[in-house]
Amino acid sequence: MIDETAEEIREMRTHSSSVVAVKAARALEALLDSDYPTVAAYVRALERNSTALRRANPSHASLVTTQREVVSRVRDADPASIPEAQEVTAAAIDDVVARVNMGKHDAAAATAEHITDGQTLLTHDYSSTVLEAIELAAQDGAHLDVFVTEARPRHLGRKTVRALAQLDRVDPTLIVDGAAGHVLDDCDRVLLGMDCIVADTYYNRVGTYPIVAAAADAGTPVTVAGSAAKLVADGFQFTNDFRDTSEVIREPPAGFTVENPAYDATPTRLLDAVVTEDGRRTEFPLES
Repeated sequence: MIDETAEEIREMRTHSSSVVAVKAARALEALLDSDYPTVAAYVRALERNSTALRRANPSHASLVTTQREVVSRVRDADPASIPEAQEVTAAAIDDVVARVNMGKHDAAAATAEHITDGQTLLTHDYSSTVLEAIELAAQDGAHLDVFVTEARPRHLGRKTVRALAQLDRVDPTLIVDGAAGHVLDDCDRVLLGMDCIVADTYYNRVGTYPIVAAAADAGTPVTVAGSAAKLVADGFQFTNDFRDTSEVIREPPAGFTVENPAYDATPTRLLDAVVTEDGRRTEFPLES
């Protein structure tokens, strides 16, 4: 299960970083039913498998921090037996999963409070927090128009627009990434999820920075929504993921090179607000 989960994360078959963190934590439960000769052997297996899951996508702050927490909880407990070590592991997994899920839900609810009837929004990529926020606002009676960028080259925005199309009172429109500037004057707000915010830099799906920069020029406010677990003050070094060039062009490049970064970096000074389960923040840089 752990190898399969790592591969799923690596291949981006799961798109939301919060969902990735939860799946990776749950994958460690495979260690709870296995036999080990000693406590030290169990802890080494936990560390090895946790490292494999973190390395599957080291850019996901919530994945890295939740995995580190599970391993640290077991180490710090200094268990006297393998069953005790497994019990501590199970409790740590349940705790981090509950915190991530609750944080994501509460962040969505807090974001929905700032979405009002008749607004036109623009969003990029696929964020489960943004989707839930829009759904909650619509359930509360808001009628919304939402522009969704494709989020090339993986086209994750198509998944977003299909989900929005199922919601009452939401009228979604799919556009290519380069058309964001064409519609920003018609938008009341840009609403984005986040991979993470480290100090004064906001990391998200590639294509985010030009949208935010264009929104700043157009005077369209930008709100970023996500769990507070994604706000990292220290102890985490963001690592970009450069994906296969076949996602950009099918035939082998002849006479030119292809780069396919998964994420880009946006200065937090270009953001108007960051909303987490702890509330709405408008002063930058942020502290976790």
